[in-house]
Amino acid sequence: MTSQIRLDVPLADLTTMRVGGLARDLVEVHTAEELIEAVSTADNEGIPLLVLAGGSNVVIADEGFAGRVVLVRSRGVEPDVTDCYGAWVTVAAGETWTDFVELAVQEEWVGVEALAGIPGSVGATPVQNVGAYGQEVASTIARVEAYDRQTRRREVIPVADCGFSYRTSRFKGSDRYVILSVAFQFKRGDLSEAITYPELARTLGVEIGARVPMTRLRDAVLELRASKGMVLSEADRDTWSAGSFFLNPIVSTDFALPVDAPTWATGDGVKVSAAWLIERAGFGRGFSLAGSHAAVSGKHTLAITNRGGATTREVLDLARAIKTGVHAAFGITLQSEPTFVGCEI
Repeated sequence: MTSQIRLDVPLADLTTMRVGGLARDLVEVHTAEELIEAVSTADNEGIPLLVLAGGSNVVIADEGFAGRVVLVRSRGVEPDVTDCYGAWVTVAAGETWTDFVELAVQEEWVGVEALAGIPGSVGATPVQNVGAYGQEVASTIARVEAYDRQTRRREVIPVADCGFSYRTSRFKGSDRYVILSVAFQFKRGDLSEAITYPELARTLGVEIGARVPMTRLRDAVLELRASKGMVLSEADRDTWSAGSFFLNPIVSTDFALPVDAPTWATGDGVKVSAAWLIERAGFGRGFSLAGSHAAVSGKHTLAITNRGGATTREVLDLARAIKTGVHAAFGITLQSEPTFVGCEI
């Protein structure tokens, strides 16, 4: 292997939640070829493998990871812009998502402007079909290039075969594929996609279905995310989190919900606000278990935060308490959103 292997690397430093123990060893890669080499070498040697990039949607056990961590730092944005097809943009997996969204807005590539401020890497976005404020990456992804650890080959997977659904894909919950790059196809223009998210429409002072300059929409999204502690800041402990810890649950249309519960109709039933359920179950902003350094965010009840010195066990204890409390209050079982490494709730 050409890249240098480091031993006993603290993983808390590589995640936005800032919890987790040591990696047995770690190798940093900067190209797709180095990434494939690092993964295939570990597989050939029977070494347990964890691929990590932005570390924004992962919770790692206090015991760490007794294997090899491959830290993805690949870079590259290759646009192909035409009058007929808009912009076809191929992006390396290690590119920072927030930087790419900013570039898309500047270049008038329409379709990801509402995803501004989301931490993590481009390669991670297809895994859970990242979405916010009425947009999701599945609507602009054309294909994903990945290394298949079963066949030991590179594979180009078209969007129709990615299995995208609400916050999930064929890549989530499986370690078969290692994403190398993502190709997006954008329409071009200076106006956003039609606004479908009520809170965003209210913030912008427009009607549902309106379009606004992409720069204006991006700024409104960043303002909303910052107000909820969802824009990373070294000084703000509310941002020391894995983002939204629970998914908005989907229940059947005849499920007995409180009349004031915020809901949205979907093709699969009725989506309910997890934040509302959590707060009404008694876990308000800033809630913490006695003696714990983990707490519900002071700005938004969907996030569990590290107030400084929290352990993974404290984070999981709080998550379990919330999950149990919501089920007791409403009969709904919340599903967690982050990926858990060596632990579970």
